[in-house]
Formats: sequence, structure tokens, C-alpha cells
Amino acid sequence: MVSPELARHLTEISRRLGRQVGVFLGRDGVIRNVILGNAQRLDLPDVGRLRGGVGRFRGLRLVHTHLKGEPLTQDDLNDLALLRLDLVAAVEVLPDGLPGRVELAHLAPPPAGADENAHDLAPFERIQAPDVHQLDFDVDATMRALEQEFARVTSDAGATDKERALVVGLVPDDEHFAETLELVRSAGVTVAGTARQRRAQVHPRTVVGAGKLQEIILESMRRRATVAIFDIDLKPAQARAFEDATGLKAIDRTQLILDVFAQRAKSRDGKLQVELAQLKYSLPRLTEKDAGLSRLSGGIGGRGPGETVMEIGRRRIRDRIAALEKEIESLSRQRDLRRRRRREEGVPVLSIIGYTNAGKSTLLNALTGSTVEAADKLFMTLDPTSRRLRFPREGEVVITDTVGFIADLPKDLVAAFRATLEELADADLLLHVVDVADPQMEQKLLAVEKILQELHLDDRQRLVVLNKADLVEPDVARAQAERHHGVALSAAKRQGLADLIHVAEERLGREKPLLKDYGQAAAEEAAGA
Repeated sequence: MVSPELARHLTEISRRLGRQVGVFLGRDGVIRNVILGNAQRLDLPDVGRLRGGVGRFRGLRLVHTHLKGEPLTQDDLNDLALLRLDLVAAVEVLPDGLPGRVELAHLAPPPAGADENAHDLAPFERIQAPDVHQLDFDVDATMRALEQEFARVTSDAGATDKERALVVGLVPDDEHFAETLELVRSAGVTVAGTARQRRAQVHPRTVVGAGKLQEIILESMRRRATVAIFDIDLKPAQARAFEDATGLKAIDRTQLILDVFAQRAKSRDGKLQVELAQLKYSLPRLTEKDAGLSRLSGGIGGRGPGETVMEIGRRRIRDRIAALEKEIESLSRQRDLRRRRRREEGVPVLSIIGYTNAGKSTLLNALTGSTVEAADKLFMTLDPTSRRLRFPREGEVVITDTVGFIADLPKDLVAAFRATLEELADADLLLHVVDVADPQMEQKLLAVEKILQELHLDDRQRLVVLNKADLVEPDVARAQAERHHGVALSAAKRQGLADLIHVAEERLGREKPLLKDYGQAAAEEAAGA
């Protein structure tokens, strides 16, 4: 770990100065840095960003002095974890300046067969010796064994192509955090573990404090996570500082939603709008990779430095954004032409809106006999789908399923999907689908209403459709329907659809009665046709 001569040299200087003295040693034994602190602690230099996988160490060990022979401090352990050092060692400084007791610590992998959800496993292994001569510790062999063990557990978890993520929650609301977990699963990412921190204010640089950073690094190594997903939006500088400190890729709420949208988009329109939102999100997050690659213009008429790589990247992104906005505007005009034809024909339009995963696509399928993909996942439907539906007594209407809403919908996302949401502006009736079995039903209902206000659609006529009524008591569903002046039904079991059509006809100004049995009405209609 350290030669007796170097240990004595460090303790003699430390006693003479009355300060802690330390060195960074490489695995080849060469001193890389000499560090001078005060009597209580060291301030370590910037050692750069760690390269390599989660199971790799930095190849540096910190050996420093403790003037009072105190054990390794929490700061020492934080440095060990945050910098991913091979080990941290403290050498006691005796009154005569000679080295005394030695204590070292290194990260410890989870034992074989340990429960992945166990949080009480010791993250460090400590070794003590009366002096450096009696310290029996082979640094090279131990580090190779540790890296092999961390690599083994990582490869065991990496049998699937899915990324493993540590989900970090900073919002106190448990439902908000649960929604983030559901978004992660919808994105096809494996939740390796979770970490919660309730702070009065987000750390301006690294998002979480030093103690939580240490916990996140240890959890990521123990659970073989390569990504940290936050339930809030991060500033570009915060994301970079967190990545530099932990070696994990940082993804915030907006990027997570964009990733889900990118997987769901199938139509050209949807793909263009997702790409536009992604480019607007990434533009302020471009960083200079290498300032030495700037173009220099020389010779006669030379005007000095040209564009840097980052400036070229930004210009290309801006050019692509402009091209996408132009193409989306063209598609928007085409849709407007189709809507104008529908208005001229006098065909009523019903648009299904609601919080994501409330059952909108299932309702469209139940009403029209369609086979739109529906699943118990967030944002399963991204591209708007329109179908014609013949009301039992009033002829054809057009019913449209739109993208689901979510609380705190990113502004770039709303802007990018402006063309899609234009469909709602021409709707004669908005069917606001709500999951009546959701404990957070009221909050999600209000979240959708807030988004409608932001889109200036709050003047549209709405009908609250309380879906999944089969999952609650009939009295509860009935009471909620009366409270919100809506209709309770179960789209999955095709129950209550006749009541919905009857009330929808009334809201559209139709006064003719509707047969109570929807199946009978459909049969008579088919026979009449």
C-alpha cells in the first residue's frame, strides 16, 4: 500500500507543518499528486472524469496522515466512493513524527447470494494494522479481484439488453415518484433500485448533496446500474456535474418522457414532432468536446478563429429544427384542409382526451370496433387516431383518440405537438376520460384541466367519462359520475357504452331518445342498413 520510507516522510512533514499531508499513488507506485491540507482534512485536486464501466476503479489510491490518530472520517469514505478510488488509507502521526497505526478502506462488492434489495450491507471493507510494517495487504491482487467481482455481477445483470437504472426521487409526493417509476418501465428500462431525498432546495450544482451522491454511487455499483433517472428536470450544468461526480448517465423527467414518445411514434407526423422536441431539448445541452478542433482561417484576408465543433453542432441543430418546423407546418395545413371538409359536411367531432393510461384507446376500440394498440403503459398511444362512428339515431360522427396528458408536461413537448393538439380545437365535444379507480383521480383530472387552459381549450364543451368503473363499488362510480356530471363505464368490459352515447348525443344537441341496450341498437341499425 505504501512503503515504510514514504510513510515516514509523510508523517515527518505532517508533524512539522501541523497539517494533513497526502499523496495519490498509481498502481505502478508512482506519486501522481502531493496534497497539503489543514489539521482536520484534505481538499483533493480534480482528478478528471472516470473512464470505463461501473465496476472499474480509478487506479489511484489516497494515502494521507491523521495528526491525532483518528479513524477514517466520513469525508475520507465520501472521497473513496465519489472518486471511485482503489482505496483510502490514513497513517497516524506519532508525537515524534514517526508513523503509527494504519487504517485503510476499499469498496466491497455485495456477497454472493445477497438480496438485491438489502440496504444494510456494509459498502466498505476496513483493514487496520499497528504500523505499516505489519500491514499485510496486496493492492494489485486485491484491486484485480474486486474489479473482476464487480464485472461479474454486472455481467450477470446484463443478460438482458435493457438498461438498468437507479431512479432518484426529489419530489416529496409519493404518487409523483410512482408515476416516474411507471414512466421508466414504459421506456423499457429495468429499475435496478431507487433513492429518495427530501431537500428543501435542490443542490445548485450536483442536484443532491455529497452524502446522497456517495449513496447513489454505492447503490449503482451494488445494483449494476448505469443510468440515474430523476423525477425532476435538470439544468444542463447540473446534469454534467452529476455525471462527472458519479460516472452515471443522468436523465431527467423531460428526457425520459421524450424517450417514451420516441418509442411510441409510428406515423411520420409523430416521428417529426418527437425529433423536433428532442432537438429543442438537446440544443442548450451541447458541450464543447475539444476546443482544439476549432477551425483556424489563415493567410491573406484571414479573420482569425472560425467555428468551433460545438458551434457547428448548434448550427446544424438549428437548421434541422427550422426544416422540421417547416415540414410540420405543411402537414398541419393538410390536416386543417381535412378538418375544413369535415366542417363543411357538418360531421360532429368528438375527441378523447385524458391523463395517460386512463383507458382512452380502449374506449375508442370499444366504441368503434377498432384494434388500436392499448396496454397498461404510459403514453401507449402517441399518434392521433380517428374513426367514424354511427350514432344509433343520429348518423355519423368522427371520434379521435389523442396523446395522453401528464402533469407538468414539458413546454417543448407541448410546442412540438401543437399540430397534433390542433385537432382538439375543432372538436364539438371533448370526452375527458378519467380512471375512477385511481386514488389520484382528482389531481390528474385537475392536471388535464390545467393543460387545457394552457392550450386555450378550456372553453371547449367537455364530458367526463369515468372509466374502469368495474374496479370500484357501483355506489362509488355512481357518486363520482353525479359529482362530475359525467358517465361511469368500463371500456374493457364494454359496460355503460350506451349511456355514454346517449349523454354525448344530448351534449351535441341531439334530443332523440336512445335505446338503452347498445348491442340491440347496433343490431337494429345493422338490420336497417
